[in-house]
Amino acid sequence: MAHRSLIWELAKREVMGRYRGASFGMLWSLISPFMLLAVYSFAFGSVMKGRWPAQGGQEHSFTLVLFIGLIIHGFLSEVVMRGPMLVTGNPSYVKRVIFPLDILPWPMILSALFHLLTNFVVFLALRLAMEHTLDWTVLLFPVVVLPLVILCFGVSWLFAALGVYVRDITQVTSVLSTALLFTSSAVMPMDSVAPALRPLFLLNPLTIIIDQARNVALWHMMPDWTMLGIYMVVSLAVAFLGFTWFVATRRGFADVL
Repeated sequence: MAHRSLIWELAKREVMGRYRGASFGMLWSLISPFMLLAVYSFAFGSVMKGRWPAQGGQEHSFTLVLFIGLIIHGFLSEVVMRGPMLVTGNPSYVKRVIFPLDILPWPMILSALFHLLTNFVVFLALRLAMEHTLDWTVLLFPVVVLPLVILCFGVSWLFAALGVYVRDITQVTSVLSTALLFTSSAVMPMDSVAPALRPLFLLNPLTIIIDQARNVALWHMMPDWTMLGIYMVVSLAVAFLGFTWFVATRRGFADVL
């Protein structure tokens, strides 16, 4: 792929820049997930007495089930929150005619993938500590997440272009991120959702990926390949449309900025 070295250097700068100056440095990439998990586990597990129905005759700690949902949501949330600022946050790149603006989503998504990976490593360590076992199906986790990654490229190109012309979009993304969390299976099983609301949950791009991630990481089940295949086709279409929109609108970026 063209611009590989540039993308790699920008991705490293994204990751290192986040922790520059922090006392614990890169350790925060491991500490943060534990802190977030503690808060949600207390809120939904201890206060609201949340329980998750067993799947395939297996029952796991509510903390582990919840953590998978938070990991997936955290990845998409970073893309949604930062996407609109990809171009507006780098005006110097726009003024450089030779800079390939279409690669801007790559460093951000690679950075988000790094944190997704570290969070998943924390999950594996937590499950080993709590249940003293891992299933071989965890190896399929990257395959399950891949369609969501493709979708995020399309969302990034779309939001990056919109962020230039509609600055108010940055005020909406934080609300959208929260809405995506609470209208998905991240924090509640689909069985507990009212039938009238289930279509809304199923349309949420997180729900299918979270459910399939739990299948391979917790329930020792194979993913639903048909469902993932349909998701991949939709993701490729969104990525194509997002890239097309970005290319068609980038000629006016310099004038607006």
